[in-house]
Amino acid sequence: MIPEKEQALPGRSTPLSISGISVINNEPFFRTPKENEAEVILGMGCFWGAERKLWNTPGVIVTSVGYAGGYTPNPTYEETCSGQTGHSEVVQVVFDTSVTSLEDILKVFWENHDPTQGMRQGNDVGSQYRSVIYYKNEADLAIIEASKNAYQKVLIEAGHGMITTEIEPLDVYYFAEEYHQQYLHKNPNGYCGLNGTGVSCPIGLTR
Repeated sequence: MIPEKEQALPGRSTPLSISGISVINNEPFFRTPKENEAEVILGMGCFWGAERKLWNTPGVIVTSVGYAGGYTPNPTYEETCSGQTGHSEVVQVVFDTSVTSLEDILKVFWENHDPTQGMRQGNDVGSQYRSVIYYKNEADLAIIEASKNAYQKVLIEAGHGMITTEIEPLDVYYFAEEYHQQYLHKNPNGYCGLNGTGVSCPIGLTR
């Protein structure tokens, strides 16, 4: 369960100290998006495997991992994993709109986890592992909702349940600790846990 705001851990006023540079391509993820760049925040369970899937997606410029959707300011990994911050583990995805689209990014999102599982993802149980999409503008919301509706239809046809993905405007995104950034590049044999439903997501319905 997600705690009430009054019950959440107090956190801290100082952000965690990190480099802000991806070890994959030396791109900064502390950035103001350029004209051809867009951003979305996605949660697909444990953020290690999710980030690797997304940094390998064509058109993605840079990724980072962090915490969003909760109450505790500047939470640590341990605090988030306690379930007492309200946050989910998420990936910041900055992509080149001249190469790819939000629809294409969402296709990767839907197909690489099970968005019907509520407060868990596979063996990872807890509100921090819930499926989430946090968007930055209202135009993106229409694309996200159309994508969800299209995927819900094919999921039901394949015998799966209802999508539980939380879709909300982004409030605050807190960067995770340095050792979590691009974790599976630094630790190639580390835990991934990413597993989809095997159901393909139709795209292009909102164009």
